[in-house]
Amino acid sequence: MNRPPRPLIAIPARFAVSTSALRHSAEVVARALVEAVWRAGGEPVALHPHAPDGSCDPALVADRLDRFDGVLLPGGGELAPGRYGNARAHGTTHDADPEQDGFDLAVVHHVLRTDLPLLAICRGLHTVNVALGGTLQEHLAGWRREHHNLVHQVAVQPATLLELSMGSQVVTASCVHRQRVDRVGAGLKVAARAADGTREALELPHRRAWFASVQWHPEHTARHDPAQQALFAAFVRATDAGR
Repeated sequence: MNRPPRPLIAIPARFAVSTSALRHSAEVVARALVEAVWRAGGEPVALHPHAPDGSCDPALVADRLDRFDGVLLPGGGELAPGRYGNARAHGTTHDADPEQDGFDLAVVHHVLRTDLPLLAICRGLHTVNVALGGTLQEHLAGWRREHHNLVHQVAVQPATLLELSMGSQVVTASCVHRQRVDRVGAGLKVAARAADGTREALELPHRRAWFASVQWHPEHTARHDPAQQALFAAFVRATDAGR
């Protein structure tokens, strides 16, 4: 008996100046992320971020995503401050890339117009927030207020999709970010917070299709943390149900 094909999960790749296995620049997807999607039953597919001069044709994005069952927007470099109206940048933005920004934003705009399930992680959450008119705090000053290379507990709001997916109101999160949400985008609801008030997850409660965005990196600990792997499982189940 032939098994049904795994649902296809589009993951926009990240530009890398170099990798240890290649002599030239590369487009990469974190192995831990791919493995978490695979364990959940999905077929992860890296997507080339094509957005010359920082913009791309919405029709082309729609055509490219038409074959997929869900989209996972991963972490990566920081969004350029100009994307959320901050013309006077702080000067500490890391790895901003116009083509990456343009493609990711176009993907979010398309997904939010459709019923494609979406899981957004770290930079992905920032991108969703900016796409919906929100802003970011560009720099978290002082190491005590930074969430870069920090593992800490996050309080999940009750009766949210996040709680339903992860099965817990307190999760241990691995964070690698120097920015955080400032003004929340239109329609978004805070689904989790850190002890210092940082919004660690956002949801769109009125969206029909499955949607979750988290500030931390669930793939870092998903192999041994059932709550983090459960988030990927819930996402992939939603993509499978929509086929």
